[in-house]
This record gives sequence, structure tokens and C-alpha cells, in this order.
Amino acid sequence: MLNNVSRRGFLAGSASLTALGATGLAAPAIAQGAMTPVKFTLPFVAQGATAFAFVARERGFFRARGLDVDIALGTGSPPAAQAIAAGQFDIGLVSAAATIQQAARGLSLTAVGTMMYDATMAIAVPADSPIRTPKDLEGKRLGANPRGLDFAFWPAYARLANINTTGITVQQLDPNVLERTLSQRQVDAVTCVAASSLPTFQSLNLPVRFMMWKDAGLNFYHNTVVTRPDVVAQRPQLVQGVVDALGEAMALTLRDPDAALEAFVRQRPEIGMSDQSRGSARLGQGLMGVTVAQEEAIRNGIGFADMAKVDKMIDTVMEFSVQDGRRPVTDQLYTNRFAGNIKLTAAEWEAVRVRKAPFAQFLA
Repeated sequence: MLNNVSRRGFLAGSASLTALGATGLAAPAIAQGAMTPVKFTLPFVAQGATAFAFVARERGFFRARGLDVDIALGTGSPPAAQAIAAGQFDIGLVSAAATIQQAARGLSLTAVGTMMYDATMAIAVPADSPIRTPKDLEGKRLGANPRGLDFAFWPAYARLANINTTGITVQQLDPNVLERTLSQRQVDAVTCVAASSLPTFQSLNLPVRFMMWKDAGLNFYHNTVVTRPDVVAQRPQLVQGVVDALGEAMALTLRDPDAALEAFVRQRPEIGMSDQSRGSARLGQGLMGVTVAQEEAIRNGIGFADMAKVDKMIDTVMEFSVQDGRRPVTDQLYTNRFAGNIKLTAAEWEAVRVRKAPFAQFLA
């Protein structure tokens, strides 16, 4: 059985209208044929790492909960967070770091479900590079996107990895040329989000190695379901339905990635127009799956956040990214109230581990 659904998560485990009606939540809207419109935003364009949102729509997981979800593409996590806070969207996916940054700057946001447990921030070097350890970066040319998620935390990584940055030349790069600049050897290394950059490196036929920042103790959650406190207070059924539908789609993606990819392509036909774009989507989907198979999700269900880790993430953001902001209160910014309804069995998680091993090696 894929979904070992808790009592509280009975809604999420079944797509049947009968089951939904038994909860007394979304059933009235369904019975009357009225669907609740939901404006949902992605942090960026449609890609493998966020394909599960389209899978939820394609497979009817939203509609089974009485939700008519419109999925908008984003231009980055900070703009997505700002649009949600401004009321342009009801809910969406935003990186954990951006959620904390924007909350520290005064935006009203609430994180209600963690969908990726590792931001995969990293240093990338060509596979044949003489740079083998973080200390080897000293005196080298480092490319970085100054607006990227990772760049704000480069000083934190350098400190944790005991890197003397004095002799390192940081070359600021447009995100559209970051990977290409490394492939042309105009820099010796780049900071990046590995799960996003790896498909591009592969399209450039550049074998790379990553030095993962989590190995130095800098570990951030990534894509998180985010809404506003007023939505949580006034429309908890909407929030629960979205979190559960996304969790159900995530579970399907972990169990049957080929079926999930086909559902994604049906929603976004441009993904299937070339072997390269389909391959990039498959790679992104696989890397995403690696980040989900973490202890929090295995023990407590998909979406559950470890508040001690969240607390540490907030401290890091406040030290390195938003020094002039106001520190968010951890259990006001994050809640597990809606998370954890969708669970895989131990055998299913083991199957996920085996299935994702070819992808995990890229992030080792």
C-alpha cells in the first residue's frame, strides 16, 4: 500500500468522494458541484523538482478535495513569497530560505508543509578539476549568481568549511550563464543549487562534482508550501486540501516516477517535445526524490518539519542574510498542523532508497 494514512489524514489517503464526504470538510462543495478556486504559484518555471504540483492536478488529487487549483509559474522564490503575502495567490511553493528572509522583512507568511528537505546548495567544479576539498578553493576564481539562493550563504559555508576567502575572486554572473561560464573554464568553480544546475551541466556535456554545503553543517530545507496566517485562520480546509493533495502526488512520484513524469508531460506538453527536456525533467524529479527521503518524512509523514532545524535555519538567515530584519518566531512561521497525513511504509521507503540511488550519487 502506498499511502499508509493516519486517521487525521483519512482525507488525503482516498480520492473517493465518499471518503471526503465522511470527513465533513470538502464534501458539501463537491456534492453541490461547486469547486473552491485556488490560486497557486510555483517558485519558478515548470521543472522536474516541482512536477508533483502538476501531477496533483493531472491525477485529480486537488479536485477530489473540492479544489480547482490554477498553477502559475514563478520567477523566483522571493517574488513568489511577496506575491502570496500581497494576496495575489492563496498558497504556493517557496524555498525555506526565502520564506524566512521575507518573513524577517515583515511579510505575513506561514509555512505549512515541507516538500524538499535539502536545498542542495553546493560548490560545483568540473569533474577533472584539481579542486578536491573546500580548502582548495583558496586563491581560485568563483562564479556566483548574486541573486541566487545560495550566494547569501556562501560566507556561512566558507566559515563552516574553514575556507580563507581573502584570495578568492568572486565573479558575479547572470543565472542564465552560470553553468556555461564554468563549462568554458572562465571560472574554477561556481556556487549553485545542485538540483537545479545539474540538468544544465548535463545539457552542456560537462561532468561535474559537487561539494555539498550540508556536509559542512549548512543544511536548509527547500521547497515548502507557504500561505498567509489569515488563510490558515479563515480557510483551513483549503490549506489542508492543498497540502494533502501535494503530499499524495509526491507519494505517487516516489512510488512510480515514470507514471508521474507522464502525468507531468500531459500537463506541460513542452516538456515532452525533446529527449533533452524530458531527460532534464526526469533528472530533476529524481534529485527531488532524494531530498524527500529524509528522517522527518519517513518518521512523521511527508511535509513534516523538524522545528529544531527550522530554528537553526532562522538563525543562519538572520546572521548572514537579513541582519536588519526581525527574527521570526519559529512556531509562528512554521506549523506541522497540516503536515504528515501522507505516509509511506518502511518497505516503500526502502524501495525509494534503491530507486533513487543513481540520483543520490550526484549529490554524494
